[in-house]
Amino acid sequence: MPRFPLTVTLVLVSLTLIGWLLVVGRALLLPFVIAILVWYLINALAAAIRAIPLGPYRLPPVVALPAALAVIFGVSTMVVDIVTANLTELARDAPVYQARLEALVATYSEKLGLENPLELRDLVPDNALNRAIAAGANAITTIAGSASLVFIYVLFLLLEQKTFDRKMLRLFTSPERAEIAFKVRERIAVALRHYLGIKTAVSVLTGVLTHVLLTVLGLPYAALFGFIAFLLNYIPTIGSLTAVIFPSLLALVYFDNLTPFLIISLGLGTIQFSIGNLLEPRLMGTSLNMSGLVIMLSLAFWGSIWGVTGMVLCVPLTVMVLIICAQFPASRPIAVLLSADGDVGEPIAMTSGANGANGAKEAGGTP
Repeated sequence: MPRFPLTVTLVLVSLTLIGWLLVVGRALLLPFVIAILVWYLINALAAAIRAIPLGPYRLPPVVALPAALAVIFGVSTMVVDIVTANLTELARDAPVYQARLEALVATYSEKLGLENPLELRDLVPDNALNRAIAAGANAITTIAGSASLVFIYVLFLLLEQKTFDRKMLRLFTSPERAEIAFKVRERIAVALRHYLGIKTAVSVLTGVLTHVLLTVLGLPYAALFGFIAFLLNYIPTIGSLTAVIFPSLLALVYFDNLTPFLIISLGLGTIQFSIGNLLEPRLMGTSLNMSGLVIMLSLAFWGSIWGVTGMVLCVPLTVMVLIICAQFPASRPIAVLLSADGDVGEPIAMTSGANGANGAKEAGGTP
C-alpha cells in the first residue's frame, strides 16, 4: 500500500514535467515533429510511386525516393506562394470589407427597429478581421521561416533511416523485447497510414470542392479558402465549422444580395456534412477506436500547447499514446479510458528471440 501514493506522485510529477518541456521546447520540437510527418509522407509517397506498374518493371528506390521528395516540397512551395499572395490581397482589402460589414449591421438594426442599434463591435471584437489576417500571415511566415530547418531534419532522417532498426535493436537487452518494440511500431505505423491516408484524401476532396464552389460563384480568394478547408479538415469538429464560417462571412459583405451568401453557406455546409459525416466514417471505420470526448480533450490539450499545429496533430499523437499504453499492464487502464469501447486488444506477446532479431534486421527502417 505505501508504494501506491509514491507511484501516483511520480506519475503526476512526470506528466507535469513532460507538459512543461512540451511548452518550453515548442520552438525546437515543432519543426522536428513536422519534419517527422513530412519524412513519413515522403516514404509513403515513394512506396506508392514504386508500386506504379511500368510493364514488367518497377522504379527502384533510388529513383522513387527523390521523386517523392521533389513532389512534396514542390507542392508545399506552390501552396505557400498561393496562400501568401491571397493573404496579402485580403489584408489590402480588409478595411473595405469591414466597412461593408459595419454598414450591413447598421442597416439590419434599423430594419428590426432596435432601440439601441447594434454595432459591429457588439458582435465581434475590435479589429477582429485584421487580427485574424495577421495571425494567418504570421503562421505562414513561421512555416516559411522554419522550412529550411524542417528540410535539414528531413534530409538527415532520409539519410539515416536505414540505421534506425539496428539502433533500435541494440537499445534492448534481449531480442524478445526488441521484437515487441518493432511490433508496437508496426501497429502505430498501420494505424497512422490508415488515418493519414484517408484523412488526406478526404481533405483534398473538401478543399477542391470548396475551391470549385467559390470560383463558380465568383467569390474572391477561392484558393485561400480551399486551402483553409483542406487544412482545417484535419482538426476534429471545429475545423469543419470554421471552414464554412470564413467564406460565408465574406460572401455576406462581398455580394449585394443574400442569395450567394445562402448558396455558399448551404453548399459548404453540405460538402462538410457529406464528407465528414457520411463518406469519411465509412472509409475510416472503427480502426482508431477513440472516444469522441477524448478527441475533444486532446484537441484542447495539444491546441493549448502547440496551437493550430497541435490541433492538426492531436489525433495521430493520441493514437500513438493509446497503442503504447495498451502494451503495458501499468498503463493499460489509460488506453481503456482513451478508447471508444474499452477494447484495446491483447498486448503483443513474445515469440522466439531468433524471429524477433531476424524481423528487426529484415525491416527497412522506414515507417
